[in-house]
Amino acid sequence: MFEGILFVKRPVLPYIVLFIGVLIASTSAILITAAINLGVAPLSVAAGRITLAALIITPIVLLRSRDELRRISQRDFMLAALSGICLAAHFATWISSLAYTSVASSTALVTTNPVFVALVTWLVFRQRLAWGTWLGVLVTVLGSGLIALSDRSGGGSNPLLGDLLALLGAMTVSGYFLLGRHLRSRISLLPYIWIVYSTAALALLLLATLLGHSLIGLPPLGYLLILGLALGPQLLGHTAFNWVIKYLSPTLVTVAILGEPIGSALMAIFLFDQPLMPLQIAGGLLLLLGIGVTTLAERPAKATKKGT
Repeated sequence: MFEGILFVKRPVLPYIVLFIGVLIASTSAILITAAINLGVAPLSVAAGRITLAALIITPIVLLRSRDELRRISQRDFMLAALSGICLAAHFATWISSLAYTSVASSTALVTTNPVFVALVTWLVFRQRLAWGTWLGVLVTVLGSGLIALSDRSGGGSNPLLGDLLALLGAMTVSGYFLLGRHLRSRISLLPYIWIVYSTAALALLLLATLLGHSLIGLPPLGYLLILGLALGPQLLGHTAFNWVIKYLSPTLVTVAILGEPIGSALMAIFLFDQPLMPLQIAGGLLLLLGIGVTTLAERPAKATKKGT
C-alpha cells in the first residue's frame, strides 16, 4: 500500500516544490518594493538580504562542510569570491531598479540572463550558437525595446534608468551563473554558496557604508521585509530550484522560473496599483518567449555535445 502511495507521490512532489519555489521567488520584487516604499535605501535592502542569508547558513556550513572548505584550492576560492562580486553587483543594480521602474518591467528585464549567458558563451568561449538561440536573442531584444517604449513616458520616477539597471542586473547575474556552472563540478553546494553569499555580503556592506546607507535605524517593518527576503526568495526559493534539478530536466526548471515575473507583476497590480500598459504586456510576452526559445535551443545543443 505504502509503496503504491510513494510511486504516485514521488513524480508529483518535484513539480509541487518547483511551483512553490517560483511562487516564493515571485515575492522578491514585492518585498523589495515594499521596503523601498518605507524609505529603506535599495543598497540597504540588498546588503541586509544577502548578509542575513550568509549568517543563517554559516553555522550549517561550519558543521557539515568545514573539511571541504579547507580543501578548496586558492584558485577556486578566488573564482567563487568573484562569483560573489557578480552577485553583489546584480543585487545592487536590480534592487535599485525597483526604485525607478515598475515591478513588471524590472522583473521581466532582469530575467533576460539566459540570453546574456548564451552571448558570453559565443563571444568568450567561442561556442557556436544554434539558430534557435539567435532567434531567441532577437525576440528578447524586441521585447526589451517594447518595454523601454512603454516606460518612456513614466513621469518623474525615471523608468528608463530603472530598465537599464534591471538589464545590468541581468548581465551581472549571468557572470554569477557562468562561474557557478564552472565551479559546481568541483565544489559542493553549501561551501560554494557560503563563499558566494559571504563575499557578496561584504561587498554590499562596504558599498552601502561608502555611500552613506546604513542598516541601523530602519523601520521595524523594514527589518521584517529584509528578513523575509533572506528566508524566502534567497534561501527557500533558491533551495527549491537546487533540489528539483535532481529530479526534473534543467530545461523544464529554467523555463518554469520564467513564471517569476508573471507572478510579481500580478501581485504588483493589486498591492502597489501598478497597472500593465499594452506595450508593456506585449514586451513582457516577447521577453518570455525569447528567453524560452533561447533556453530550449541551448540545452539540446549541450546534450548533443556531451554525447559525442
